[in-house]
Amino acid sequence: MMSQTPSGAVLFGRYAFPPNRLGYCGPDDARSLLEYVAERRTDRGLLELERRFSGAYPYLQLIAGANDIADPFDRRVVEAYWIGNDCLKRVDAAAFHTSLDERFRARMDPRTFGWLATKLQLGARPHHNFHVFEVYTRAGLMNDRSAPVLLDTMDSCRISWGMVAAVDGDVLLVERRALILRDGKLALSEPRPLRVLRQIEGKGFTDAVSTGDVVAIHWNWACDRLAPSSLARLQGATRRALDMANTTL
Repeated sequence: MMSQTPSGAVLFGRYAFPPNRLGYCGPDDARSLLEYVAERRTDRGLLELERRFSGAYPYLQLIAGANDIADPFDRRVVEAYWIGNDCLKRVDAAAFHTSLDERFRARMDPRTFGWLATKLQLGARPHHNFHVFEVYTRAGLMNDRSAPVLLDTMDSCRISWGMVAAVDGDVLLVERRALILRDGKLALSEPRPLRVLRQIEGKGFTDAVSTGDVVAIHWNWACDRLAPSSLARLQGATRRALDMANTTL
């Protein structure tokens, strides 16, 4: 019988697939990634695909190393990056700085990188939403280098959550809080209706969701059904990332 708990590699793919299918990051093989993850198959092929996500994989390596976890695709590590957990607290500022320096200093002018480094002194953690609000906006990390980084782009790229109001075939209607500017600061709106994709040709990661469930959303794709504890951790990590971003807005 197939385990109901996905492996770390399958969990990673649930969140990495949405931007990959749009051509924004990762290898040019979104169809294979979708099939691996929808079927919960973990083998060398999946791992080789996922190591080619040059934006996310180094964060997994950083988190794994800080927690003495040998496998960057350990479920605890993957969950820390996309959702948030205590593994993030064990990444010290020096190691985080080294990682950012190696990857992004050359993409930024010295003033911008120095500004980014100050976030580490304020307690920044290597969560995906930190990456969206602080790094992605400054380092030109979309494969389409001409794409403008706007508020809507940041809102799509962050990991968000929404309560399912209706299931309509391949689409979910959810109530979701959007990223907005309020008095010149990043904030979340009151819940708004949004249609998000959950399947392509019958393949997806949230087949069993129903009205009232909460799903994680990335680039208008339903990645996973969130348990209350996971939702609380994602909400906490998002508040932290927003507060961090607002210190320099």
